[in-house]
Amino acid sequence: MTIHGKWGEPVIARRHQVALALTAVLASAAACQARDHGRAERPGRPAPAAARGFTLVASGDILPHTTVIDRARFDAGGTGYDFRPMLAGIQPVVSGADLALCHMETVYGADGVYTGYPDFKSPPQIAAALAATGYDGCSTASNHSLDDGAAGVQRTLDALDTAGVRHAGTARTEAEGNSVTLLRAGPAKVAHLAYTYDTNGHPVPQGQPWTVNLLDENRILADAKAARKAGADVVVVSVHWGTEWQDAPDDRQLTLARTLTASRTGGRPDIDLVLGTHAHVPQAYEKVNGTWVVYGMGDQIAGEMFNHQGVQDARGNQSTVARFTFAPPARPGGRWEVRKAEFVPQLFDIDAGRVVDLDKALARGADVEGVRDRISAVVLGRGAAKDGLVAGK
Repeated sequence: MTIHGKWGEPVIARRHQVALALTAVLASAAACQARDHGRAERPGRPAPAAARGFTLVASGDILPHTTVIDRARFDAGGTGYDFRPMLAGIQPVVSGADLALCHMETVYGADGVYTGYPDFKSPPQIAAALAATGYDGCSTASNHSLDDGAAGVQRTLDALDTAGVRHAGTARTEAEGNSVTLLRAGPAKVAHLAYTYDTNGHPVPQGQPWTVNLLDENRILADAKAARKAGADVVVVSVHWGTEWQDAPDDRQLTLARTLTASRTGGRPDIDLVLGTHAHVPQAYEKVNGTWVVYGMGDQIAGEMFNHQGVQDARGNQSTVARFTFAPPARPGGRWEVRKAEFVPQLFDIDAGRVVDLDKALARGADVEGVRDRISAVVLGRGAAKDGLVAGK
């Protein structure tokens, strides 16, 4: 996501020596662990069984501005970059799911050349931190996917592969661009598809239209049907869309959500879950045509954010983790149904450089109730509570 204009690059001083209350809250966060990519076999997770369902969690944009990169270097002791401490506060929620998806908004740089806004090139060490936190896959289609052309896409996907994190939305080859990303979630196979509305004016490499998936409803529906034919029990679509700094979903989001959730084959929906990113701020969850749509999860990691009026806007560091528990179909070939829908409010503490689970922080005495309640009001703003959406722990 781009913040247009001269205020786009955050300008936050690194207050590394300040003992903040939220830093203390995070001191007891679980240490990031090396991850076994076979989710069902990870200690503490139930073994797969045909009769049980699965949980899926998804989180918002990872947008490492220069100050975030500086923080990761500080956390690594000045040598290299360590993003694991940033994510430690949300690690229990992520690693506790059968399947966890992130949104890696930026591409990775090389040889120590890392930049923030406007053309992001992030340290590839982020990939290892995502794996250690418990993420299984990430959407990589965004308006920053081509900030460093095809080379940036190559480096990003290579790093994710090395870390054991799957990806969807960008590709290095035509064959990869035409393939379906299938992930295991307990007993189910989940297809992850991802698309972006734009690439900030950066042209798609000549002769390589498959480098990034651009948002087109006919393409999305065709890919969803192909994913189902490839064996997907559940089809998840990540979309980089919406109007920046707008709490409410815009008309294009609402229209596309209706179209995607209405599509059916043999009476069965072609898409089982829609996950939105890009707007910088949390947006509503809504059940549309019987399918959950998250219009926007907000920025999970970003530097200090300034809106289009040039005003520092704390909403740009607020987000949610979406968690959906799927139950197996009542009959063979039927739909996997969401039997529990939850959201977990979080924020990125720009002073401490940490993702904060707000409910856990509140329980430990941090003064974050107002932030949590504001996020909750937005998330529930389109009536999702009546369809069973609740705040998760």
